[in-house]
Amino acid sequence: MPSGDTGQLVYLAEPERIEMREYEVPAPEPGAVLTRIERANVCGSELHIWRGHHPEVKNGVLGHEALCRVDELGEGVETDYAGEPIEEGDVVAPAYFITCRKCPPCQEGQFHLCENAYRNWSKGPEEPPHFHGTFASHYFIHPDQYFYKVPEGLDPGIAAGANCALSQVIFGMDKVGVGYDETVVVQGAGGLGLNAIAYANERGAETIVVEGVDGRIDRAREFGVDHVVDFREHDTVEARAERVRELTDGVGADLGVEMAGVPDAFSEGIELIRTGGRYLEIGNVSPGHTTEFDPGLLTRKSIEIVPVVRYDPWYLKRALEFLAENDGKYPYSDLIDAEFDLVDVEEALAKSDSREVTRATLLPH
Repeated sequence: MPSGDTGQLVYLAEPERIEMREYEVPAPEPGAVLTRIERANVCGSELHIWRGHHPEVKNGVLGHEALCRVDELGEGVETDYAGEPIEEGDVVAPAYFITCRKCPPCQEGQFHLCENAYRNWSKGPEEPPHFHGTFASHYFIHPDQYFYKVPEGLDPGIAAGANCALSQVIFGMDKVGVGYDETVVVQGAGGLGLNAIAYANERGAETIVVEGVDGRIDRAREFGVDHVVDFREHDTVEARAERVRELTDGVGADLGVEMAGVPDAFSEGIELIRTGGRYLEIGNVSPGHTTEFDPGLLTRKSIEIVPVVRYDPWYLKRALEFLAENDGKYPYSDLIDAEFDLVDVEEALAKSDSREVTRATLLPH
């Protein structure tokens, strides 16, 4: 039966063509949860999709990074995915993808690579339950979609970002390992890079960031980075690699983390890392963008490269706990610097894309 409400959603019909749609809000099916959106952030992935650059999602209901309030529980839903009792009115953060637990990657325990991850994200709005994305008044958490209750007292503006960048960064850095007193070089001080700096700090590592934008350098320092390699000053790969060696007693970083999303950053990364080091690739997500690469240097230095997309869904709970434990230590609340009404989504996307705003959030009314 329908819930009786009518809701709004943002539909991307084709790249850069957005339509506001209204639909009656259905009641949740067994195992699902109907929520109301408290706030939805404009993530870099939305900008890729909006511009038509995402490798998989070309249209559909936009939005994936959000904070939700439970409106109605489907039959059989009594707890979140950590076993915490859940009821109407609770604030939750959902993983933005499905974990089917049946496809070949899931059968190998690689839940972050689920072949059905975007089963609902890429649906059109005309297909019930309509509210497949978080740029909307309502959002359906489907069966097989992990969600967790948000710790009490955690700033909503901070919690809304947990289900994307932070979860993926913690997952990736756990896969490569970040040891006490190691040196981590982070390429790029956008949202991903800042999360990497904060997590490396908490693991007891020394951090270096490679960046060349004043505002981002300032933000990296606010997040506690130990050293900055400004690529306007060190304007060649050789100069940046030499500076990293100077900061690491001539050795190079133990771990490199690519968070810039620039193909050339990947080929540069192995120059910054010590022999026998590790390299985490997260930022480059769009196939077809290439860079020259020296495989012989990779082999001679015996560097381990670990690429990561998404995250095992229980890492969302770890990300929420990380934010709660470090609330006030890092200026996460300052990363959202613009709020827009849902109907002003095109302005929010345009200003985010042009970097007029650092991070925008949508507030349905």
